[in-house]
Amino acid sequence: MRVHLGSDHAGFELKQHLAERIGAAGHEVVDHGPLTYDPEDDYPPYCLRAAAAAAGEPGSLGVVIGGSGNGEQIAANKVRGVRAALAWSLETAKLGRQHNNANVVAVGARMHTAEEATSFVEAFLAEPFSNDPRHERRIAMLAAYEDTGALPPLPAGATEQPSAATEQPSASAPDA
Repeated sequence: MRVHLGSDHAGFELKQHLAERIGAAGHEVVDHGPLTYDPEDDYPPYCLRAAAAAAGEPGSLGVVIGGSGNGEQIAANKVRGVRAALAWSLETAKLGRQHNNANVVAVGARMHTAEEATSFVEAFLAEPFSNDPRHERRIAMLAAYEDTGALPPLPAGATEQPSAATEQPSASAPDA
């Protein structure tokens, strides 16, 4: 399997470690950078490229790494077709694939030892999607929203709650 990697300075060392480990396991590793350590670099240029490559190549997966993994996951999820999961345990890594058919995993290099983080990535890469109809349905709703911007319908009996942006002040509310 082709695995696309991207990180920032905080994830650089773990990215190098992962590239060696998953390459040795037989995966084709594509490193989208950074290729050298720079303590001032930013994650979006690298993580967006890794995520776009994973989304653009069916059957490939992506791994994005930063200090916490949060920003890298957010960046990856901005790419059309990406479902990025933040893994902080073996279970969350596996569930990202099983339930969400995630094609990118984010890991925080400052949150885990290299061996823990490697185990999360290896579990993510090995875990198949369950193909459970309820998970397929949910993924289809997200894909439709991504394509159209239209919210999915609420289930029967559910009512729409007014949002603060659309709520009108009541007549008895004092003027500000």
